[in-house]
Amino acid sequence: MKSYKAKMVEPIELPSREEREAALERAGYNAFNLDARDVYIDLLTDSGTGTMSAEQWAAMIRGDEAYAGSESFARLAESVRDVMGFEHVVPTHQGRGAENVLYGVLLEDGDVVPNNSHFDTTRAHVVNQGAEPVDCPSPAARDPNSTETFKGNFDIDAGYALVEEVGADAIPVVALTITNNSVAGQPVSMANIRATAEFARDIDAMFVIDACRFAENAHFIKTHEAGYENHSVAEIARAQFEHADAITMSGKKDALVNIGGFAAMRDETVFEHAKQRAILYEGFPTYGGLSGRDIEAMAVGLREAVTPPYVTDRVEQVAELGDLLVEAGVPVYQPTGGHAVYLDAGEVFPHIPKEEFPGQELVCALYLEGGVRGVELGGFAFPGTDRPDLVRLALPRRTYSREHLEHVAETAAKVMASAGEYGGLEIVAEPPMKELRHFSSRLEPVSN
Repeated sequence: MKSYKAKMVEPIELPSREEREAALERAGYNAFNLDARDVYIDLLTDSGTGTMSAEQWAAMIRGDEAYAGSESFARLAESVRDVMGFEHVVPTHQGRGAENVLYGVLLEDGDVVPNNSHFDTTRAHVVNQGAEPVDCPSPAARDPNSTETFKGNFDIDAGYALVEEVGADAIPVVALTITNNSVAGQPVSMANIRATAEFARDIDAMFVIDACRFAENAHFIKTHEAGYENHSVAEIARAQFEHADAITMSGKKDALVNIGGFAAMRDETVFEHAKQRAILYEGFPTYGGLSGRDIEAMAVGLREAVTPPYVTDRVEQVAELGDLLVEAGVPVYQPTGGHAVYLDAGEVFPHIPKEEFPGQELVCALYLEGGVRGVELGGFAFPGTDRPDLVRLALPRRTYSREHLEHVAETAAKVMASAGEYGGLEIVAEPPMKELRHFSSRLEPVSN
């Protein structure tokens, strides 16, 4: 039974099959281009799409909208210190703003940045600074059927191999994403966090954690890593950051808000440079492009994310969707991660070659069959990589019920039953920066 009750509802409606077909064609077979009103169950992202708590809404009323020296910022800074252990905080409008602020200070042309796996905007920000993003995922991450628990880990051996190839001086930053969004939302162990920090220190690099889903990662450490079963999620969450020099954070994930983020760091010189960059791109360093009321909601959400039973409810609902899909015979990346279920499009559409984007075709098929919107995180979203063709179904926090999850599973089962009727897609228009092409490209069915 859920640990919360609804205090506000929003009506949703499933458009007809004909309406969905027309909407998908207008969108250029890209779910990002669909209007929200044309979507029934929206699992495109869990970023900023969840439901805020009564305490967050109450906190918004006291938002201090002062341009400088806002009391709301002081409360956010206090939450970051208490929950994450960082003294220096630079607020931003969302996670990619934090990436811009921090990586704009730390990186320059010719640098190399290893990560357990870069997500899309992280990769793009590294590239935008003239640096090269390199993924170092755990070997187990490449096997969708492996039941290893911490498949989100950083491959330390791959990291040292990269050092041998490019030299330590070329690597100013070692990054770690928790949980690992690009690897099916898989968690990272505390042992691997420590090992990655030691690797960064060994090559004199700054250790940066992408902390978007830090509470979910702490939950997995508590439930699966020996020695942490008697620690609270809050204790584990803070311990994860003891090894980091800096973090980027999208508040739209585990700070449980609809907008907002921040960068936090220990080094005062980096902090001063980051504040100046924030003024240029985000706003004054005590509001960062946010209203005071949004900062208040984020300050409360950070604390709620590590307070039981929130995160248990969260992870268990994702697992529930995974179980329903498996029962329906749909190939799911195992084990289920923290914020989303990832479908193996290569298994659903083995007849569609990778260059015709089977993952994007599965996104379209789920929408056509049941008005369900997901996102492709394979060869279309990450060009030039060898990632499997996965489709992410990300659950907004505290938003959907079991009946909605059952509809998603039934929709996926319908796609499976008619899989042979679907063909591939080709790109007909895309932006200059390929790392961001999945946000706005237009596609068409391949003519055979």
